[in-house]
Amino acid sequence: MSSSRLPGKVMADIHGRPALARLHARLRRSERLDGIVLATTGNPADDVLAEWAGSVGLACFRGSEDDVLRRVVEAHRLMNSDVVVEVCGDTPLIDPGVIDMAIDTFSANECDIVSTTWAPSFPQGIDAQVFPLKALEDVEARVTDPAVREHVSLHFYETPARYRAIHVMAPPRWRVPELRCQLDYPEDLRFINEVYARLAPWFDDRFGVEEILETVRREPHLAEINRHRENRPAR
Repeated sequence: MSSSRLPGKVMADIHGRPALARLHARLRRSERLDGIVLATTGNPADDVLAEWAGSVGLACFRGSEDDVLRRVVEAHRLMNSDVVVEVCGDTPLIDPGVIDMAIDTFSANECDIVSTTWAPSFPQGIDAQVFPLKALEDVEARVTDPAVREHVSLHFYETPARYRAIHVMAPPRWRVPELRCQLDYPEDLRFINEVYARLAPWFDDRFGVEEILETVRREPHLAEINRHRENRPAR
């Protein structure tokens, strides 16, 4: 809730429902996830998130605000996870089919991490990262770098000699990495609400990358709403 760019963004209204509720509805449509846990902080500002999670029966772990890596590890220990599927809380347009694609790729290959994010090809915010909890526990125990403690999976990408990574690439018709579908700025919120206003009456939360891109191609001015905004680098 303490986002500097858009305070309270994960509970911002998206076509009548909180952003986190939109994300949760999408994650529940995944055919591969065994469980979902909200990893939030002990900051009193995040009490509203824990209360919301309780109201919908979602597992919730509260940990360090600064040490996100440890928070995520402890959340998955709570869930007795073997494999972590990391999804950011500010991706209310995420496509569960892409999540399942990443999980299937991980299951079918000898690798340490599968990612749709490090080699950008999908729209921003259509993200999934899959890796074993034991690998993340090892990073948490060894690495003190503040950037790694903040950006949970960063170490996997910065040490390619140690970890075998598979970068899932979007099909050509979905390859629009410059399109912002994540929630960081007021302009992102406006864009996401414009998309939901057009698609929710027909699909509710049951639309994905295909329908989003069809909408933007019909109305290219929508992509201009937040095009000027940029992600902050991990370092």
